[in-house]
Amino acid sequence: MPEFFWDFFGFGWQLFRLKIDAIFIFFKKNMHIGIDIRLIGKNRTGDEAVFFGLVKNLAMIDQKNYYTLFTDETEPKKIKFLKSHLGLKKRENFEIVSLRAKNKFIWNFWSVSRYLQKNELDIYLTQYIIPFFVPQKTKIITIIHDISFNFFPQMIKLTDLFFLKILIPLSIKRARKIVAVSCFTQNEIINYYGVEKNKVIYIHNAVADDFLRQNVSLEKVETVKKKYQLGENYILYIGTLQPRKNIPLLIQAFSLLEKSSREKINLVIAGNKKYNFDSKIDIALEKSSVAEKIIFPGFIDEKDKVLIMAGAKIFCFPSLYEGFGIPILEAMSLGIPVVASGIPASKEIAQDAVKFFNPQEASDLAEKLTLILKNKKIQEELSQKGLEQSKNFSWQKTAQKMLDIFQSV
Repeated sequence: MPEFFWDFFGFGWQLFRLKIDAIFIFFKKNMHIGIDIRLIGKNRTGDEAVFFGLVKNLAMIDQKNYYTLFTDETEPKKIKFLKSHLGLKKRENFEIVSLRAKNKFIWNFWSVSRYLQKNELDIYLTQYIIPFFVPQKTKIITIIHDISFNFFPQMIKLTDLFFLKILIPLSIKRARKIVAVSCFTQNEIINYYGVEKNKVIYIHNAVADDFLRQNVSLEKVETVKKKYQLGENYILYIGTLQPRKNIPLLIQAFSLLEKSSREKINLVIAGNKKYNFDSKIDIALEKSSVAEKIIFPGFIDEKDKVLIMAGAKIFCFPSLYEGFGIPILEAMSLGIPVVASGIPASKEIAQDAVKFFNPQEASDLAEKLTLILKNKKIQEELSQKGLEQSKNFSWQKTAQKMLDIFQSV
């Protein structure tokens, strides 16, 4: 057959494909997406950071779809702060809706459900436990950060454990998609709950854009050290003080540091004692011979967090179980050497950019801390590797992947 015939046929087929694509785009409906943002502004560290990073970056990359953000805040000043903080002032496709309720359970199970019954939403994004009585037309997506409560039930409050054990399986069954924050957590959900593989997707967390953009100067670092009375040199942990964070072992390891190393450095354990505080921390302090060198500055203001991290000699993350571990990334992004427990999620994030230790062995952690404190070459190597590894994560990438998930359902 003449060659020009095949050229003509190929051109005709391409033209036909273009017309089909154009028709599809013409009829494709913009989505109305609801997102639960109650956690933003509640000082809940990890899960708050996830929703903040997602919403802020969705607002940057998506001017097409319409978003309703649900909060339990009712004061106009706080709503105004949320809009400003999330960069929504010039985003006409984003609105914040305040729903009143006596407590978080009524808010989730009644207030949100009632709103969804009365207003058409294509997608509703929340975390863990989804609302009751959601219309069929609204596709539910839930983020699950980890399922540690299944493996460490003794470390969870009984009331929390009761609701998690009963409601998480129901939520997983009813959700259209489940978003895990790591490949490790994705596999944990699939294996533990027997979920179909294509129902669970993982997208990594990242370091907040505001964290990366802050001006870190030696002068500011010294000011914040004095503000919280941290001393000149310190090993840092920052996060919640829940039992699974393994803080008693960190205290034991610090007590085991060689005397020459310990005399020159403090241990700073920063975090809020209000929620599910590990009572074994106080016992470990009583047994420690160097309790005077262990500092608890409490919850750290977000604006000071980067400066406290930047001033640390080592960042230590001793958790027994994590779904992701944003603080590891934050420390690496600042070039701070990191020592972390050798759990799957931490290895997935950091790979060979940190020193890992056995989370059951205080002596192993003490050995790794001493090694880094004494060896400048290892400090520099970890600093450089950490900086490079942290560049593989960004909230803009994560927000784009979440937008792809919205479109897929």
